[in-house]
Amino acid sequence: MTTLTTAAGCPALDGLDARTAPATQVTPQGAAWLASASAHPRSTLAAWQARPASPAVLPCGTAFDVVNVPLVLGRRMLDLLWEQGPGSGPAAVHRGRMLLFAAPGTAQRLPALLAWEEWSPAAAAPLCHGHGDAVTVPPLAADAPGPSRWLVAPDARLPWLPGPDCLLWAFLHAARGPVSIFPSAGPDANVYDVSRRR
Repeated sequence: MTTLTTAAGCPALDGLDARTAPATQVTPQGAAWLASASAHPRSTLAAWQARPASPAVLPCGTAFDVVNVPLVLGRRMLDLLWEQGPGSGPAAVHRGRMLLFAAPGTAQRLPALLAWEEWSPAAAAPLCHGHGDAVTVPPLAADAPGPSRWLVAPDARLPWLPGPDCLLWAFLHAARGPVSIFPSAGPDANVYDVSRRR
């Protein structure tokens, strides 16, 4: 296995490699974490146990925030987070959009970071759901039919969640693609080796 390369803005996890095989099914601990976002966690868990194939609506801002992006862009972000960064928190697909679960406070901070970067609309800015917002989360059952499913399922009572800096890095790299500071030389360009000149 390769050594963890921490992307800029994505803090190291104190020796933990968050990229070890993302969970594909919600565990009881993951369900408890999701339910902790609701005002009534016990009744939320009881409703899920009775209907594990039903989605649920949960408030954001306490246990998690959600960054909502188009599906293709979100897939690129996930790939970057798992290949070059520290991994991701839970991630889901809902009605053709990617929901990336993030640390509380991300919904407030990420738009400010994008404004600081002078983001131009090469891709639409992400929708950020935080305090006062709610999102639909996929069913707990992995094989439930419908427009929602988990790509990285919650599997811990306190999952690691990326913050605004990490998601900014992933968003900018996914939206802009690879960027080089050196223009590519055309087929007729005169290229000189100046590495030995003083």
